[in-house]
Amino acid sequence: MFLLPLQIGSLTASVPIVQGGMGVGVSLSNLASAVANAGGIGVISGTHIGFREPDFYQNPTKANIRALKKEIQKAKMQSPQGVIGINFLTAFNHYADLVKVAVEEKIDIIFSGAGLPVDLPAFVKGSATKIVPIISSAKAAVVITKLWQRRYDYLPDALVVEGPEAGGHLGFTFDQLRKKQENTNLSVILQEVKKAIHPFEIEGKKIPLIAAGGIFTGEDIQKYLKLGASGVQMGTRFIATEECDAPFSFKEQYINVSSNNLKLIQSPVGLPGRVLYTPFIKKMENEKVPVQRCLGCLKTCQPQETPYCISEALIQAARGNVMKGLFFAGSSVCRIKKMMTVKELIKELVDSLNQS
Repeated sequence: MFLLPLQIGSLTASVPIVQGGMGVGVSLSNLASAVANAGGIGVISGTHIGFREPDFYQNPTKANIRALKKEIQKAKMQSPQGVIGINFLTAFNHYADLVKVAVEEKIDIIFSGAGLPVDLPAFVKGSATKIVPIISSAKAAVVITKLWQRRYDYLPDALVVEGPEAGGHLGFTFDQLRKKQENTNLSVILQEVKKAIHPFEIEGKKIPLIAAGGIFTGEDIQKYLKLGASGVQMGTRFIATEECDAPFSFKEQYINVSSNNLKLIQSPVGLPGRVLYTPFIKKMENEKVPVQRCLGCLKTCQPQETPYCISEALIQAARGNVMKGLFFAGSSVCRIKKMMTVKELIKELVDSLNQS
């Protein structure tokens, strides 16, 4: 299959693969720059990016902003010609502050999910930064596109269309995920979104679609490109790479995982998610862990009522603590058998596409 580059506005990635943003501390400058150097789009996760800063628990906002600047600068230094993006959760309390800093640091692309980023165009006005919402339905695609067009005369530079097999928080109900309904199939959603946004596309302004969720092989990539996607997003597959920013004790949890060790949970954020079934998840099925130190991070969080602090659980995971950490995973995790370098992984994917 002849592989076309992924074009997002004035940005070009020779390989149409976006590395999904994974937080806390999983995809930072090291992984993002390695993917960008291999021709894809590398994405830093902005979720509690400052968790390693010495004053993080005393002043998480300042620590996150400081670390955000460092990671963007480092990624750009390590991949001066590559395309570097960042992922922000709209549910984050200091979302606007972080977005403004990323734009000031001249980040190439902002990917934004966990809610609709209704005001994102206002933050990039006058900059070269591209903005890409993450959506899971044609309805959400139309809502955000129509709203941006009406308020800001701005169309999304691309859309990530994320299906139910993705890792992290998912834009589906618990019942939809368990029953695997036909209308939640990524192939179906992708074609519905493509049809829904067509009326918004004007001459010279195509909205590229990036398919995401459960994509693992070159064959998977080919499938979605043939369905009209301009590229794909892969997150979980990049965890078992040498350049992934998480420690080896984190990465090894994702190698040779059995399907029996995956579980759907209702996150304290209020969204379902797919996780590795670790001792921590087993413990949380039967008891509640009171929040010891609230970071004031999520708009939807009620510290007195939440069963546990998801931020702290993700931070513990990023430190390789299986007993206290929460490990998000896409459904394709069961296919990971070994560690690779980013360069080896992308070569394997591209070679299999070229041979098809």
